[in-house]
Amino acid sequence: MHCLTGASGANTDSRADVSGKTICVHQCPSVVSPREGPVLRDRYVNREWSWLAFNERVLEEAEDKSNPLLERVKFVAIFASNLDEFYMKRVAALCEVIDADEKKPDGFGYFPEEVYRGIEAIATRLRTRHVEIFRRLLRQELAAAGIRLPEMSQLGERDRAVVQSYFDTTAYPLATPMAVDQSHPFPILPSKTLSLAVRLERAGESALAILPLPAGLPRVFKLPASRMDHRFVLLEDILRANLERFFRGYEVRESAVFRVMRDSELNIDEDEVSDLLEAVEEQVRGRPRAKPVALEIERTVSPGLLEQVTERVGVAADRVKLLDGRIDLTFLYELIAKTSRPDLQDRMYDAGATEYDDIFQRIRESDLLVHVPYQSYRPVIDLVDRAADDPDVLGIKITLYRTYQQSAVVQSLARAALNGKQVTVLVEIKASFDEERNIRWARQLEHAGCHVVYGIPRMKIHAKLCLVIRREDDGIRRYVHLGTGNYNEATARVYTDLHLLTCAEPFGRDASDVFNVISGHSLPPRWNKLVVAPHHLRDYFLQLIDGEVENQRRSGTGFVFAKLNALQDRKIIDKLYEAGAAGVKMQLLVRGICCLRPGLKGLSETIEVRSIVGRFLEHSRIYQFGGGGEPKLFLSSSDWMKRNMERRIELLFPVERPELKQELRALLDLYWRDSVKARIMLPDATYRRAEPARPPLSVQEELIQRHATSA
Repeated sequence: MHCLTGASGANTDSRADVSGKTICVHQCPSVVSPREGPVLRDRYVNREWSWLAFNERVLEEAEDKSNPLLERVKFVAIFASNLDEFYMKRVAALCEVIDADEKKPDGFGYFPEEVYRGIEAIATRLRTRHVEIFRRLLRQELAAAGIRLPEMSQLGERDRAVVQSYFDTTAYPLATPMAVDQSHPFPILPSKTLSLAVRLERAGESALAILPLPAGLPRVFKLPASRMDHRFVLLEDILRANLERFFRGYEVRESAVFRVMRDSELNIDEDEVSDLLEAVEEQVRGRPRAKPVALEIERTVSPGLLEQVTERVGVAADRVKLLDGRIDLTFLYELIAKTSRPDLQDRMYDAGATEYDDIFQRIRESDLLVHVPYQSYRPVIDLVDRAADDPDVLGIKITLYRTYQQSAVVQSLARAALNGKQVTVLVEIKASFDEERNIRWARQLEHAGCHVVYGIPRMKIHAKLCLVIRREDDGIRRYVHLGTGNYNEATARVYTDLHLLTCAEPFGRDASDVFNVISGHSLPPRWNKLVVAPHHLRDYFLQLIDGEVENQRRSGTGFVFAKLNALQDRKIIDKLYEAGAAGVKMQLLVRGICCLRPGLKGLSETIEVRSIVGRFLEHSRIYQFGGGGEPKLFLSSSDWMKRNMERRIELLFPVERPELKQELRALLDLYWRDSVKARIMLPDATYRRAEPARPPLSVQEELIQRHATSA
């Protein structure tokens, strides 16, 4: 067993109580009796329902007319993409329990079937709202702006000729119809593959065929138009209008668009496998055949065709979703990309210039704090890029969790190895939905001569850490990058994250020890500056909260501010409740899942929870303990979630330079004063928008103004 493997904790699954539009969600501790359950549910919010509440806040941005029109359309696509991932991961895990016919309640007192029914009730309501918003945008506001998605029957003669030519020369040669009968099994359809189910007839006998949309073709076909006129036809409509071409000699009686959502979880017994990389590759290859979680199909489908498809896919009837309108609205990303209307999108800006002639000299002068996307991500890229060619650099060590498809960081690492430097790369090949890409990076880096560590059994390497070892006049110096976000140039433009670059020796020693623990057989040492999960991080957070309870007892100054993506760890929540009961003031800015209930009498009356959903995805994790005097400020790769505390390698690191601490305190204050995009969480786990302020303050727009210049 690897020395960083943590013990597994209590089950955190739970259920929700659904009432109309309001999402009221409850959660119980890991070991409860039926009598204890209802009482304890009043203290905790269910993880799954809290996530759905977050996705509803995303959907609200599509309705918000203060957002530019195409940005609202993008939020429609984001909601759809989020829900897909939720079903392929979280719902898939729940279905696995149900299909195993486990009748016992989970650790919170709920039966799996109850949890699933609750999910479906909320998701059905949200899907209906989602479709209504899209239709309203399409028919009214997009049409008024000259952006249309006409039906094939609405096209004029010239447009029909253009579409027909595209079908004849491109779509028809690529599309492959597949008969389904005794000699032709139902085709293997990877998750989310859009297809047409076609009911055919000849000589009084009916037949079934499946026509998948060709994966190599864009789903959105743009019609010729004027500069301000944008009209699109979807690929499924083009194929549907030409079905007779695929099935000569048959009459096409009916067709229905559908797709299958499949389980994307990796189910690997990591204690039994001898080669983790090979095991992950095998699982990824098997995904097209993974168990179906849901079948989505047009509501207009006939009962007979629906029964045939459902039976052939092998999905239970209660997992069939009859949907109105278009299936899979993520095509809107493509539509936006093909619509040249900057007047309908967020204004472009240039990130504040932070490029240095000598990145090593700049870091030696003082610690450097970079706040993306408001400031340029260039210093992080430059650290690795310059190190690759610098003759004085002896080695580079880095963790990669998710990275960009054309990653400059990966290219620099490969070049560094080819230049004879010692390069160690810890690639997390189990990063959800990025497994294939990370395996390719790992192979490429290994081929270039890097030493590659392919993750760790029973653990994910989620820390964001880079160490550059350089020979200088006064000896060996270690340059360290620590971040809240991944080494990914694309997300650095749309996620808010903070990056610290330092050459302070205590950080360098800790960074070396982290890599030695992960890549070798070294027990965790006594850390100088870093706090590392899974062994130490939760306990350290609990101690920091205890310290604020003591400050409250002594001087009434106990204070905690946490900005994070998710709050779900039961032990931390209980400690926050304990601090709240002692009167400690707490401000929690939780973007997504929040299982804590604020405002409970005698328990969390001093705890406020807010969420910000805006132009950028709030991804940075910032923690402050103590208000006046000398508060402690930290950045981290970790949220307050059970998985981060027990099943991931995470880092918490202090920000110590006075000017940088002051910068972070001012940043947190600015976040808390947001009156445009902030929502306030109520004790019943619903959210309301923050009260309007004069003048209104959007933290994201304010930071753009402070750090960036208009393009």
